[in-house]
Amino acid sequence: MKILVVGAGAIGGYFGGRLLEKGEDVTFLVRDRRKKELESTGLNIESVNGDCRLTPPLITKNSKAQEYDVVLLSTKSYQLAGAIEDVRPFVGKETMVLPLLNGIAHVDQLVEAFGEQSVIGGLCFVEATLDEKGAIVQASPMNQLVYGERSGESIDRIKRLQKSFDGTKADFVLSGNIEQEMWHKYLFITTMSGITTLFEQPIGPIRQLESGQRTIAALLKELEEVMLKFGAPVEPGISEKLLDKLNSMGEGMKSSMQRDAEKSVPIEADHLQGYLLEKAHELEVAVPVLETVYTKLKLYEKTVNNSLHF
Repeated sequence: MKILVVGAGAIGGYFGGRLLEKGEDVTFLVRDRRKKELESTGLNIESVNGDCRLTPPLITKNSKAQEYDVVLLSTKSYQLAGAIEDVRPFVGKETMVLPLLNGIAHVDQLVEAFGEQSVIGGLCFVEATLDEKGAIVQASPMNQLVYGERSGESIDRIKRLQKSFDGTKADFVLSGNIEQEMWHKYLFITTMSGITTLFEQPIGPIRQLESGQRTIAALLKELEEVMLKFGAPVEPGISEKLLDKLNSMGEGMKSSMQRDAEKSVPIEADHLQGYLLEKAHELEVAVPVLETVYTKLKLYEKTVNNSLHF
């Protein structure tokens, strides 16, 4: 299958690179600056799961239009509108659009842009970042990408995609219930990102405190209640399972939102916490911890936006 990866950052570069390493037909759609960088250095992955040095096929938004079988999107939510326009010339009627964004609101945007049939479900669990030389650094063993038809069906196109994804040095998992898994990931990442960014600490020191444990558990429960009340396909009691997961993570684990805040760059507060806070207000569900987290994030955004004006 012809696979187009939108961007060659930490997420797209990692999973796209692993597919290219395997020998799949992978092309990266990148900005001009990143294209020049990759043409000079190659796509370099430094990982506990194995290093690799690749020379990837590269195009830009101004390249000749051609259709791909799969488009893999791993942008930040605030970059999505631009990415949709950049990728339009490369999406045909049979193209599968596979988003790996955190959250859930982006699905509606993609369906509006490309149609209900084109958009499949996806999520990933990986701790990766770009270093100062543009290399992808992946320091923990977790490198899982989960995908599937949002209907849960196992049809020919998803079986063909599975053949392309199987056998890489990353964990590509076909799910028959991707909608629920996306909501569960949303609940997990909204809690993890909110808590670590609120307290400006990795998850370990926070959860060591009794008050930290109570705060994490309370936020999970608030988000679960909101999701259940507006009919999201989450498993009742999932907050308790996710608390166990958060307590089993490495002491030094940070969320990508926290790392972005440490770099004084934009964050996804409205896409993650803000979306659920708006739902809570509509449903009249009390969410005091979520309100506290969101207030912290918006104050951070205000400070960053003001600093960018000088």
